[in-house]
Amino acid sequence: MSGDSNPLPLRQATTFSDEAVPDIDPTTTAGLLTERLQAWKHAVVYLEEYVAATEKVHRAQSKEYEKVLKTISHPLREGAHFDQGVGGVAGFFENLRAIINSNAETEKTLKGTVLPILERLHKEIKAKHKEVSHGAEKSAKEIDKARNNTQKHIELLAQHTAAFESTGGKITPIDDPYVVQRGVIHRLNKQVVEENNHRNDLINIQDGFKDFEAHVLQVVQQAMEALNQVAGGQAEKTRALYTDMLGAAQRIPSDFEWSGFVTRDGHRLVDPNEPPRSVDAISFPNQDHTATKALIEGSLERKSRNKLSWGTQSAYYVVTPSKYLHEFKDDDNLRYDPKPELSLYIPDAVISAPSGEKFQIKGKDKSGSFSSKLAGSSELHFKAHSAADAQKWYDALRIAAGTTGSTSEMKYHSPAGSTLGSASEAGSKVEKIDPSAAHKAQESGILGGDTVNSPTAISPTVTRQNTLKKASPAEEKKTAAA
Repeated sequence: MSGDSNPLPLRQATTFSDEAVPDIDPTTTAGLLTERLQAWKHAVVYLEEYVAATEKVHRAQSKEYEKVLKTISHPLREGAHFDQGVGGVAGFFENLRAIINSNAETEKTLKGTVLPILERLHKEIKAKHKEVSHGAEKSAKEIDKARNNTQKHIELLAQHTAAFESTGGKITPIDDPYVVQRGVIHRLNKQVVEENNHRNDLINIQDGFKDFEAHVLQVVQQAMEALNQVAGGQAEKTRALYTDMLGAAQRIPSDFEWSGFVTRDGHRLVDPNEPPRSVDAISFPNQDHTATKALIEGSLERKSRNKLSWGTQSAYYVVTPSKYLHEFKDDDNLRYDPKPELSLYIPDAVISAPSGEKFQIKGKDKSGSFSSKLAGSSELHFKAHSAADAQKWYDALRIAAGTTGSTSEMKYHSPAGSTLGSASEAGSKVEKIDPSAAHKAQESGILGGDTVNSPTAISPTVTRQNTLKKASPAEEKKTAAA
């Protein structure tokens, strides 16, 4: 085959990428559709001008009919939106440019019947343009706002992960990269919701364009039919010319231009078959940084610090490479911004060896909450799901604190029947951990390969469903007191 073959354009992804903050302008599709409405509006304006000029020419002699051709002598504005072949809107206007009407007797009839049809259609397109442009602009502003919030938190994560590496993990609880990373996921979820809502709005607008354009063509055909009827009483030549013009308009299928438009510019439209965005499929900088991976995490039961309350409360606990023990309501990052309700700096805490499935930690809450400022140092009593889980938590806490030596040497063997709340037994089991000892062991325990496996694989965690269970009034009062 001779000659160079031009490669067909490949379809590009029109939805947002898997980046946390895509570079795609959310107004791209809306701008394309509003520009298309502008093209239709100008097409109708061309018809209005044509009929108006025809009306004036009918009032004068045949030499004035050149004014009719002048109104449509220029190419259509945004003409690239129309199929340039025969049988479309562009071909229809080429047909109009070939018509010369020498009659001047139907001026009043044209002014009273044909022009009002096109003027009403012009107003409809203008209203549609306003609806699409204003709605898309408002939605795009919401997306930009959500993206800015996500970007600020991602930059904050980068800042604190860098600080973690430069300071050896000595940071405040609120600056813990683990906590900041969960905040990124929370804000990213809000952004994705806004982007998906904007996407659904655009899909609805696109779906309505086909019917709207069919309506526009039907009205144009109605106007051309009225024009043919008005001019039909004139000479045979004029009748034949207007009949040909009507036929050119009626031969345009209702979906001809839209189908051609989708073929040419479909890569710039939203593909309704592509799946919506998902937080699980999105990656962002420092998402898998060592500082964001917990040494151990899972659900524990803790006795309330309020002396008037009794029993235990279940919560979600995490030991981070930053040497903090954080307490959260649950492991849900999406419903609420995850902020620790309690934060203990492990090297400053006194950790007891586990007794069965129970163990104790004495330290000061550094979460910065109002209750932490009032409580001071306190002894916290924990209960794991099993003795093996308690030992795993104890080993993880020792690694985070930088304690050396084997677990068996540090473990206190309590007598049978001991209780978690006994002060004498707690005092005998407590071991003070020197935070300044074994600096190299601290680094290897936190950043090396000594990570303790999470017990969440063998024990139930505090899930979203658990937190939604209805509590009794007495339990709610105990929770508030704690």
